[in-house]
This record gives sequence, structure tokens and C-alpha cells, in this order.
Amino acid sequence: MKIPGLSFSLKRAVGISGLKNKVAKKVGIPTTKQGLERKIGGAIVKKITNKI
Repeated sequence: MKIPGLSFSLKRAVGISGLKNKVAKKVGIPTTKQGLERKIGGAIVKKITNKI
């Protein structure tokens, strides 16, 4: 039974999420699927608009 408004994440408790965040910021490559798609999409749009 879940308690509304209370959640627990083992990854956050251990610190994996924070570590992934720090690495992604330093390297400049997002670790989430949505972030990666957004970055690739932005690069494609920049290439297209610079050629026109």
C-alpha cells in the first residue's frame, strides 16, 4: 500500500542520480532519453538554419 505524497528511491538514497547529474553537466551529454533527443534535435535545427 502506497502512502500518497511519500515516495522512496534507492538510487536517490545511494546518490546515483546526483552522480549522473554531475557527470552529464560536466560532459555536456544528457543522460535521459528526453534530454538526449532534445539536444540532437537542436543540433539538427541549427545545421539546417545555418545552411539556408
